[in-house]
Formats: sequence, structure tokens, C-alpha cells
Amino acid sequence: MKTTNKIAIFVFADTESMEGLGRIVNALEAAKEFKDEDMRLYFDGTGTKWPAELAKEDHIAHKLYESVNGKIMGACSFCAAAFGATESVRKARVQLVSEFDDHISIRQLLSEGFQILNF
Repeated sequence: MKTTNKIAIFVFADTESMEGLGRIVNALEAAKEFKDEDMRLYFDGTGTKWPAELAKEDHIAHKLYESVNGKIMGACSFCAAAFGATESVRKARVQLVSEFDDHISIRQLLSEGFQILNF
């Protein structure tokens, strides 16, 4: 009997460094690997700056980002505001999530049986 994983991938990496680029690529690769399962991709913290960057067609990770587009569940509303990314998240057509104190609810994900991966 095949089991289906429940995976929530969080991107916290900033857009300001090569290390951040490496982390977003690894997050997107993981998302692509779990794409056919119950997987959700979220942008949190400084990671809320990534949707605007990845939406650019000339970005090195744009095609990888597009390959998981249907699995992007949103960006933390509080963090997007804190890091000046609210408008850019909206322009990238990523939903702002404010389930618990304007943040993504980790408790809800855990109660639904999701494993959480952070990048």
C-alpha cells in the first residue's frame, strides 16, 4: 500500500546572498520532488521577498518556480509587511496568509499531519 507524504515546505532564505539562492533552489527542488503528493510551499520571514524575484522570467530559478506553481500556498502576511514585500507578493499572485496573529499557522499544519521542511 502506497503512503502519501504530507509535506509543508517553508522558505526563510533571503534574496540577498548566494547562500539564499542555494536555499531557494533546494526548496523548489524538494517541492518539485513532492509535487505529486500532499505538499504545500510557503514563503516566510525574509523568504517573502522571493515570489517577486522568482516571477521574473529571466531569473535563474524561474522555470523551477513555475514547475511547482500550483503548490504555492502563500506568504506570511506579517513577515511580508515587516520586510516590505506585501505589494510584491500580491503582484506575483501569491496569497498572503494570516491564520494566526497574521502568520501561517504551524499548529494547524502539524494537526493535519504535515511534516515541515525549512529552507
